[in-house]
Amino acid sequence: MAGQSEDLRQVPLFSSLNQRQLKRLARDLRESRFASGVTVVRQQEMSGVGFFIVVEGEASVGVDGSEVARLGPGDYFGELALISEQVRTATVTAATPMRCFVMTSWNFRRFVKDNPDVSWKLLQHLVALLAEERNRRSRAFLLTS
Repeated sequence: MAGQSEDLRQVPLFSSLNQRQLKRLARDLRESRFASGVTVVRQQEMSGVGFFIVVEGEASVGVDGSEVARLGPGDYFGELALISEQVRTATVTAATPMRCFVMTSWNFRRFVKDNPDVSWKLLQHLVALLAEERNRRSRAFLLTS
């Protein structure tokens, strides 16, 4: 568990947590490994109930068949599907062999409710995603005008 706590401290979403909070979070995680080329979650599907934290390896994030980002150690995905209970907004595929920590939606919700620091950081993250999407749409509008 000590190794998991240190891995979690590298995740920006959890960086402000104290050691007790990190240990509490680590208890709800399970480790999953994915071979290169394996699709972890698929866009437009309710594929699982997991929030994923990349510990080792790299993943490709695709939207509508185009790669939009790369994820590496310390990055995470699945928080939007956990909060909205909607279909996945992207496909995430292991670009290299990958090791992740995975948390179920019910454990993630309980942890966020019990830890206001995480709630605040998650809100900041979601606002940044909304602003990024708004900027993307504005650029697309300008290009087509």
